[in-house]
Amino acid sequence: MIRKELLRGNEKRAKVLEIYKKGNRLKIHRSAIVHPDAVLSKEVEIGPYSIIGKDVTLGEGTVIRNNVTVAGITVIGKNNIVHPNAILGAEPQDLKYRGERTSLIMGDNNVVREGVTINKGTAGGGEKTVIGNNNFFMAYSHIAHDCIIEDNVLLANGVLLGGHVAVERCAKLMGLVGIQPFVTIGRYAYVGGHTRIVQDVPPYMIIEGHPAKIRQVNVIGLEREGFSKGQINEIKKAFRKIFRSGKLNRRNILEALEDNKDVSPEVMYLVTFLKNIDKGKFGRYREAFRYPAAMAT
Repeated sequence: MIRKELLRGNEKRAKVLEIYKKGNRLKIHRSAIVHPDAVLSKEVEIGPYSIIGKDVTLGEGTVIRNNVTVAGITVIGKNNIVHPNAILGAEPQDLKYRGERTSLIMGDNNVVREGVTINKGTAGGGEKTVIGNNNFFMAYSHIAHDCIIEDNVLLANGVLLGGHVAVERCAKLMGLVGIQPFVTIGRYAYVGGHTRIVQDVPPYMIIEGHPAKIRQVNVIGLEREGFSKGQINEIKKAFRKIFRSGKLNRRNILEALEDNKDVSPEVMYLVTFLKNIDKGKFGRYREAFRYPAAMAT
C-alpha cells in the first residue's frame, strides 16, 4: 500500500490521504482509524476521526463521513452515505447477548443520517440485522438487533425500532414513533408521528394516535408510488369490508375475500398479512418465531 499525502495550498488542513490498494483508489482522512483487515472497495471515502473495524466490508462508492463508527461483522453495499456520529454494527442491547459472532448486512444506496444507531443481530434472532436498498434513516433513529428492513423505507427523526422488528418495503414511519419488539410494519404503510405501535400494522394503511388506530387507506402514499386508481379502489373496498363492517367477524370476511377469484394481488396480500397475525401472539406475527428461552427485550 502506497500512501501519498496531498498538500496543496488551502487543502493542507484536510490532511487527506490517497490510498492505492490493489488498484482501487480510496480517500481516507489521516485521522481515521481503519483496521488493516477491513475490506474497502474502490471509490470508498472515510472522513475524519471515523473508526472502521476489522471485520467490516465497505462497498464501492460508499461514503463514511466524520466521527462514524462501523464495528463488528458489518457488510455495507454500494453507494451508501453515513453521516457523522452514526454507529453501525455495535453489540446488541440485549441481556441475552454473550458475544456471539453475529452481523449487520446493509444493501445499496442507503442514507444514514446523524446519530443513527444500527445494532448487529443475536444468536437467537437469526444472527443478523438486515437492511435492504434505498432506505432513508433520519437523525437519531435506532434499529435494534435482528431487525429486517426491506427497500425504500423511511424512518423519520427519533424513530425507535425494538428487536426483531420487520419493516416491509416503502413503509414510512414519522418522527418519534416507537415500535414494540417483534412487530411487523406492512408494505406502503404510514405510521403517524409520536405513535406507539404494539401490534402489526397492515399494509397500505395509515395508523396513528394513542392508542394507535387504523385510520384509512394510505391513498396519497400509494398514488406517489405509482398505484393505479383501480388498484387503490380495490384496497379501499377491502378496507371498508375488513375494518368498517359490523356484519361479519374478521375471520369470515378474510375467508370470503380469499375465496374470491377476482380479488386483486394487493388485497390478497392484505388478507394473507392479517391471517398471519393470528399465527403469532399478542397481535404480532413474528412472535411465532420467538425462541423458547427468549425474554422480553
